[in-house]
Amino acid sequence: MVSKSRVLVIIPAYNEEDNIVATVQSVVDCGYDYVVVNDGSTDDTLQICKDNGINVLDLPQNLGIGGAVQAGHKYAQRFGYDIDVQVDGDGQHDPSYIPHLIKEIANGSDLVIGSRFLEKTDGFQSTFMRRLGIKWLSYVISITTHSRISDPTSGFRACGAKAIGLFCKKYPADYPEPDSAVAAMVKGLTVTEVPVVMKERQGGKSSISGFSSVYYMIKVTLAIIISAYSN
Repeated sequence: MVSKSRVLVIIPAYNEEDNIVATVQSVVDCGYDYVVVNDGSTDDTLQICKDNGINVLDLPQNLGIGGAVQAGHKYAQRFGYDIDVQVDGDGQHDPSYIPHLIKEIANGSDLVIGSRFLEKTDGFQSTFMRRLGIKWLSYVISITTHSRISDPTSGFRACGAKAIGLFCKKYPADYPEPDSAVAAMVKGLTVTEVPVVMKERQGGKSSISGFSSVYYMIKVTLAIIISAYSN
């Protein structure tokens, strides 16, 4: 039953001094346990967490988003949570949609992705070039797994026990969302999506821009192909 499941919200944060207090407060206001995973931030993210009594797991060096999220999964597993939910530290994800993700886990899914594209909304749907990239990755996933994921780069995700166990053992180091979804499907886990509305990041700077976006597309495409055919 959803009401009896222990849920942990994982908030990976790298240089999110402008956003982290508001992000944590929005999660707390929805009634969830949480942990901020400070991924070796070079700004005041860690100090702000300490000053505001925020539950923070401080990584001694920057591991990248994959390492930070995996640390959160390991925290959830160690402390006996049944479900964990990733909410990015930049303020884009609305915690009021968490119950929708959790309900899908209760209905039998192992990994649930919050998608901006399942339903037409007035929410932020990224830039034109990024939307093209998302469509490309969705196509690559569909031809390699014969399953459709409309928003493979979404970091707003919920994991049940099987997915937590899988990702504690192995999780992609950087740009992990599409690759990890494919890895879960290859292992026989059920991956589904629910519609959500997202906001523009509330401060800070994205790590994917300019030339890095081209590198991202090439690397993630190859990672998806390797994951799909490695088992």
